[in-house]
Amino acid sequence: MAQPIIHRGDFEPRRNFFRAWEKQRNRREVHWFVECFAEALGVFFYVFAGVGSQVLWNTGNILVSAKLAPVGLSSIFQIGFAYMGGILLALGVCAGTSGGHFNPCVTIAFVVFKGFPVPKALRYIVAQILGAYIACLLIYAQYRLIFQECTAILKAAGKFDALNFTPNGLAGVFGMYLLPGQSLGLAFLNEFVTDTFIALAIWASLDSSNALIPPVMGPVLVAVAYGTAIWGFSLAGLTANSARDIGGRLMAMTIWGRKAAGGRYAAIAALTNIPATLLAAAIYEFLLTDSDRVVTSAAYEFGMGHVNHRRHKKEMPNFGNVQKLNDSERQTPVDDDKPSAFNYEHSQTVPR
Repeated sequence: MAQPIIHRGDFEPRRNFFRAWEKQRNRREVHWFVECFAEALGVFFYVFAGVGSQVLWNTGNILVSAKLAPVGLSSIFQIGFAYMGGILLALGVCAGTSGGHFNPCVTIAFVVFKGFPVPKALRYIVAQILGAYIACLLIYAQYRLIFQECTAILKAAGKFDALNFTPNGLAGVFGMYLLPGQSLGLAFLNEFVTDTFIALAIWASLDSSNALIPPVMGPVLVAVAYGTAIWGFSLAGLTANSARDIGGRLMAMTIWGRKAAGGRYAAIAALTNIPATLLAAAIYEFLLTDSDRVVTSAAYEFGMGHVNHRRHKKEMPNFGNVQKLNDSERQTPVDDDKPSAFNYEHSQTVPR
């Protein structure tokens, strides 16, 4: 017997004003904004957690050099865990609404390999960069007193101009800058290889036939991949997320002007993860997965939860007999329907 379909509104009745709002929220004209908000908020979580820990690393080292603190206030280990926590928060809180891209390279890979609509992808990318920018701006405001103190220390020592636009400077908290002495070629190599490593983990977490990575473990796998990359390769120059780089760099330019632009390295930091992710997706799709594999029960349950969203019927994907079986116990959909996030990512006939 198929598991009965129970919608949240039947299991947990909501107040009338929430139900009235949902009738508007689920209109196509409004829903795209809600999804973009979720993408921006997810990137905000990721950046707010990780960059907040980076503030402690950079400012702590400056305070230690001025003998105003006995030890550093952070570490690469802590920064890696902070980004991991931000990823888990982003996916746990926001992925159910938008699909959980939170990175332009993931969105672009979805366009190429999963038929994700280009207009929607462009909206997502803008939202992702905006989320990173707002997170960095708030972090600067929260630590403004510390930034002012560290600026005074560096200027008094005559080190501000030489240090500020490096990974160890104050602007380096937000923007990505080339490590002094590092060549652009080696910076590109480190970024490309590490981003490919991360993207393979992301694509494995999306594989519905991967028995070792059920949907509930996907966010953990992705978080561990990012943390491992930061612990092992961040000192050589690692961005791993165009939204985090572009949003953070724009925020650095807001505070310190055009000097914070980053020069030629800015293109490597902002764009390298896109071809790296496309390569990783191609490797996984061509060499590491197969359409004849059996979908795991956990992935099936997760997917059908999206498919049976009450307001998605107009853009129903073709799941053949499996879909008919699950539709047999469905309640009558309400009139104010909309495609679910699952449909947006798997249907060619999605609203633009």
